[in-house]
Amino acid sequence: MAKIQVIQFCKRYAWPLLLSLGLLQVGVIVLMARLRQANSPLASVSAAPASPSAAVSPQPSPFSDSFSDSSLTPTAPTVTAKSASKSQPPATSQSTAESSPTLTAEQQALNEQYKQSFTSERASVDALVEMRVAIAEGVPHLSLGSSTDAPLFDEGYQPLQTLTAETRYTVQASGNGITINGTALPAVLLLEPTHHGLIYLGDRAYRGRLLLVNDSGKLWAVNLVNLRSYLHSVVASEVSPSWHPEALKAQAIAARSYALSYFFKPMSSLFHLGATEYYQVYSGIAREAPETSQAVDETAGAFVSYRGGVVESLYAASDDIVAEAFRGHGMSQLGALNLAEQGYTHEQILANYYPRTGIGRIIQDFE
Repeated sequence: MAKIQVIQFCKRYAWPLLLSLGLLQVGVIVLMARLRQANSPLASVSAAPASPSAAVSPQPSPFSDSFSDSSLTPTAPTVTAKSASKSQPPATSQSTAESSPTLTAEQQALNEQYKQSFTSERASVDALVEMRVAIAEGVPHLSLGSSTDAPLFDEGYQPLQTLTAETRYTVQASGNGITINGTALPAVLLLEPTHHGLIYLGDRAYRGRLLLVNDSGKLWAVNLVNLRSYLHSVVASEVSPSWHPEALKAQAIAARSYALSYFFKPMSSLFHLGATEYYQVYSGIAREAPETSQAVDETAGAFVSYRGGVVESLYAASDDIVAEAFRGHGMSQLGALNLAEQGYTHEQILANYYPRTGIGRIIQDFE
C-alpha cells in the first residue's frame, strides 16, 4: 500500500521533483569545480617567460669519433615556473649583495671578454663543427701548459688532476701510459682549459681542447677546436691579411671546403687532418688577424660544392705550383689576388678555379 502511494505521489509531482534533482546536480558540479580550482597548482604558479639563455644542451663526449647532425640542432629553451605565493618573502638587498660578490675591474673586464667571445662563437655556424687537428705527430716528448687552470681527464672523462695556469709541464710517452712531470697517467688524456683558456704546446698557443695519446711509445697531440677558430688561424697562415677582401673571402671558402672534406673523410680515427703544408697550415693564434678573421666570419658556413657534395678545394701559391702539384686543378692564391684587384668577386674567383661548382652552405636548422 505504501509503495502504491509513493508511485502515485511521484506521478502527481513529477515535474517539481525533476527540477529539484536538476538543481541539486548543478550545485554538485559547481562545488566540485571550485574544489578543483582551489587544489590546482595553477592557482599559485604562473609561467615565467622562456629565455634562450635557459636552454641547456647535452654535453657531447669529448672522445666521440663520429659527427651527429643532432649536434647542429639547438635544444628548445627551457620554460621555468615562478611561484606567485605571497607567503614567500621578497629577497632583500642584503641577500642580493651576499649572493653577488663584488668583482674587481680586472675581473669584470675578463668576464666581459669571455661573454663576448662566447656570444660571437654562438653567432657563427662554423662554431658548431669541431675539428680534430694533429699538431704533434709521433714525438717522444712535449712541453705543455695553459693560460688558465686546466683539468686533465681520462678516456672515460673522469678527472685525474689539474694543471696550474702559466706553468710548463714535460709530457712523455712511458710504457703503456703518459707521464706529466713524472706523474704516471693513462695512455689517453684530455686537457680542457677553464674559461676559454689557451693551450701552450711548445712555443705556440692554441684555442680549444687537447687530446694526448701514447701510440706505440710515441706521443700524438690533437687539437679539438671549432671550425671558426681553426679557419681564423688557417687563412691568416696561408695568405697576407693585407690582401684584397674578395681574395681573402675566396681563400676562406676554399680553406673551409678543404677542411670539411677531411671532416667527413678523416685521415684516421684519431684526427681529421694535420697542421702542416701537406694539408693547410694551422699555426694556432700566432697569425690571427682582424682582416682574415672578418673574411672567415662574413663567409660563415660557405664551401665549394659540386652536385651537393663538398669539394676538396686544392690550392697553392701560384699557377705554376697548381699545374705541377695538382695538374692544374686548384686555386692559385696569387691568381685569386690578381682577379680580386681587377674587380672580381669571391664567387667569380672560385668559379674560375673550380669549374662547374657552386657555393654550398652549412645552415643551423631550427625545428
